[in-house]
Amino acid sequence: MQVQESFSVPRRPLDVDDYIDIARRHAGWILGPVFAALVASVVVAFIWPDTYVSVASIKVIPQQIPESLVQPNVNELMSDRITSMIPTVLSRQNLTSIIITNDLYPRERERMPLQDVVQKMQSRVRVTNVAPSPNGRVPAFQISFSYTDRVKAQKVVQEIVTKFIDQNLRDRSSTSRSTTELLHDEWLAAKRELDQTEAKLAQFRAQNAGRLPDEMQSNLSQLNALQGRLASINSALSRVAQEKLQLETQLRIYKDQMNGLQQAATDPNSVAARSEKYSEADRDVKFWEAQVAALHQHYKDTHPDVKRAQAMLAAAKARREEALKEDEAKKPETPAPPRITNPNIIREARELDAAYRRLQSAIEAKDLEANEYRQEMKQVNDAIKAYEARLQGTPFSEQAYSELIRDRELARSRFVDLDQKWTRSQLAQEMENRSQGERLEPLDPASLPVTPSEPNRLMIIGMGTAVGLVVGVLLAGAREVKDTSLKNLKDVRAYTQLPILGSVPLLENDLVVRRRRRLAWLGWAVACLAGVAIMSGSIIYYYYFTRV
Repeated sequence: MQVQESFSVPRRPLDVDDYIDIARRHAGWILGPVFAALVASVVVAFIWPDTYVSVASIKVIPQQIPESLVQPNVNELMSDRITSMIPTVLSRQNLTSIIITNDLYPRERERMPLQDVVQKMQSRVRVTNVAPSPNGRVPAFQISFSYTDRVKAQKVVQEIVTKFIDQNLRDRSSTSRSTTELLHDEWLAAKRELDQTEAKLAQFRAQNAGRLPDEMQSNLSQLNALQGRLASINSALSRVAQEKLQLETQLRIYKDQMNGLQQAATDPNSVAARSEKYSEADRDVKFWEAQVAALHQHYKDTHPDVKRAQAMLAAAKARREEALKEDEAKKPETPAPPRITNPNIIREARELDAAYRRLQSAIEAKDLEANEYRQEMKQVNDAIKAYEARLQGTPFSEQAYSELIRDRELARSRFVDLDQKWTRSQLAQEMENRSQGERLEPLDPASLPVTPSEPNRLMIIGMGTAVGLVVGVLLAGAREVKDTSLKNLKDVRAYTQLPILGSVPLLENDLVVRRRRRLAWLGWAVACLAGVAIMSGSIIYYYYFTRV
């Protein structure tokens, strides 16, 4: 059996007329989903219950008494305190009471656990800052609640505002009272400790009367001074050693430089052994070579400055060659013992020798200074041993006496500090009792919303219609891609590559055509009437049964 080979022909590119023709052929498949999506979006938009948002503002009243006079016991920032109050105010117990009192979420309570209803209500409550200040305080904040009943939403916001104000008063009062009680207990303990220390000290003085050394403090002062002097001597010795090390390093450097000069001066082939004239000519050659190299970076060889620099370089080289010849001519045929003839080297060698001798003198001076410091250190150590021997000879009772004095001072310092803190805490607590501290007051009462915040019906209807249009276009496109028949003369010309001499119109029975059109119009009319009825019913249901 012979198998017929299949082949595919790429579709021709479509133009505007083709798209219009496609939309005309598949108008029902496009308009159907659009109308269905319109009906569905209208039903959803008007069956969706309205949600109203009631908002109230609470302002923060600062402390009435200046903080320079009375420091509050509560130092927590208002923003942090509000954040800590939110879990308490919006706790399950409080929200359950609000739900039952105002009969909120009746349908949800019938089909959901109460805990889930409370979580849903928590998600509907918002606490936001209105205008936080740079120092962390919150001059005002807002409380909002969204619900389907605007009157109940207002009542809930009022109750939450009241709970915030009451909770703030309770927290501040409790914190202030707890702080005062804690400081009072610590004050009593410090007072008992101070009384016990005073009694022990008085008893010790009575038992050791006349046996307490009077010079103990002066001995300690002298010992501390000697120890400080010993530390300074050690620092001075370290400094002298470092300076001596630096001088010795410099001395070695000078010595190496002197050896280098000696070698350069005794080498007859070195540049240093040349005459002054040769050295000067050599410096000129190096200078003009650098000038020529710098000018070549900006100009060509034909530039006047370049030519002048090259001429000066040639003249300097000629002078150097002439000086070299003169030096060669002056050399004796029999090599004489090396001798330093360059005045620059002689001057530099003399300077290095003088510096070398000065460094040797400075090192000797540092050795003398170090010996003086060592002698003084020995004297200071002897004096320290003498004072330590005096202190070791002090009776053991002196150590116990010092411990009692130290304990008495520590106990007194702690008692005085706690006494001042307790007094300030009492003033702060009295200020809170008189409601003169930082507190919360309603700034704007709970609003009674007039217009719902959601849903946005126009947006829902528009988005639904747009989705229907996209679905209709996709369906029309899918049908068009699936249909491979030739639709018009353009398709015939493109796929047959033959000239078109004429076309025969499609002949159909008029009765069949009219019947098909009537059935299509009937179907569209029924669908439109049903869609309009459904949309009208949802609108009537919204305006006459759901609005309060």
